[in-house]
Amino acid sequence: MFDMIFTSIGLFLKGRLFANRNHVIRQALIGITVTAVILIAAVKLTTLPLWGSAAIAGLIGGALQPLLFKNLKYA
Repeated sequence: MFDMIFTSIGLFLKGRLFANRNHVIRQALIGITVTAVILIAAVKLTTLPLWGSAAIAGLIGGALQPLLFKNLKYA
């Protein structure tokens, strides 16, 4: 199991893990942007403290990741 982890990390660092690296980067940036927008909106529009807004934004952003990466192709 550790061998698989280290092999995946090595391929990722060499840029050979994903078939279309631009697609992966674009999807990750979409997820980061959506999470940041939710965080800013939650801070501005609610009376929640920053940690509460961050928890909500993280939960929604984390739930969004499987949808963004469902068509991910590995090399």
